[in-house]
Amino acid sequence: MTSRIARLALEDGTVVRGVGFGAETDGAGEVVFNTALTGYEEVITDPSYRGQIVVMTASEIGNVGWNAVDEESGRPFLSGFVVRTLSPVSSNWRADATLDERLRQAGIPGIAGVDTRAITRRLRDLGAMRGVITSVDPAKLSDAALVARVRETPGLEGRDLVREVTCAEAYEWTEGSHTLDAPPVKAGAGAKHVVAFDFGVKRNILRRLVDVGCRVTVVPATTSADAVLAKRPDGVFLSNGPGDPAAVTSAIHATRGILEAGVPLFGICLGHQILGLALGGKTYKLKFGHHGANQPVMDLTTRKVEITSQNHGFCVDVDSIAKSGTTGAELTHVNLNDRTVEGMRVLGRPAFSVQYHPEASPGPHDAAYLFERFARLIDEGSR
Repeated sequence: MTSRIARLALEDGTVVRGVGFGAETDGAGEVVFNTALTGYEEVITDPSYRGQIVVMTASEIGNVGWNAVDEESGRPFLSGFVVRTLSPVSSNWRADATLDERLRQAGIPGIAGVDTRAITRRLRDLGAMRGVITSVDPAKLSDAALVARVRETPGLEGRDLVREVTCAEAYEWTEGSHTLDAPPVKAGAGAKHVVAFDFGVKRNILRRLVDVGCRVTVVPATTSADAVLAKRPDGVFLSNGPGDPAAVTSAIHATRGILEAGVPLFGICLGHQILGLALGGKTYKLKFGHHGANQPVMDLTTRKVEITSQNHGFCVDVDSIAKSGTTGAELTHVNLNDRTVEGMRVLGRPAFSVQYHPEASPGPHDAAYLFERFARLIDEGSR
């Protein structure tokens, strides 16, 4: 890796200097921090990070290099990557490249050698902020001019980023989870048929659906309810994704149609938010969001606590659904750190959703039971 000076500027005027890696280009986006200790490959390839610069709180990143099998989508989607220490070695027999090489190939800038703890505390206190990573010489672009450029960049509110990450056309997914010493399970001929909206879906979500006996048809985010129902699905899935859920109006409309049809429905992350909006509720932006693999959530139906993987900057206001006059929703999961909504079920309909990521990747598998819950809901609907 060639050593070069890089800067990260925030909209509050903060400018930090470090060593650039990855692509030698500028990257602009909302700056957020992620508290996961492992799984940087999955984080980087999660389409939900479209439009964001991710600060990793773990002290060293890059030690396992880059392993294509761990990618959660076809390519990285984030705007930039910030680390304290970039590992000088890649110690994994599966590695196809280094982290530096993969980000360079994807056209994404990174910055290392900065105090990520200080940046994280600033984001925690002041909230997520717009930022820019650049390798432009300060003599050609002053710190003040760089901050001014940051303040001209758009935020996430009101932006439909789903259209930038969704698939161009429908495709079939039949591959289940894999291990290092065994091939992945394949969906059988008698598998339940689930249509999954691709708002930025992670591959491990699709694998988990196959694991519980589903074959999956993935469709673009703009697919109508009529087009989905014409495929005669046993269930419908609303995926994770980036940006402001209120801006994804076509998906909100389609979800209303699927609810009216009574098809079993399960939503995760952005899909959870879209379900809330389809019910007539409201969403709001969190101060700095939840990004990491160590968020405690209580399942109110069992009173059990799960340690969960999360990646979201918006949240559903369940009370607004109850006040909307439409089909109501019941709170089922709550975040134990800040008491925000983490799950709900629709009253009178076979539909539920969670704000967090039960498929993990990275993260614990405490919440994997939710895929089995969806499969049971489908089975009950077919009786």
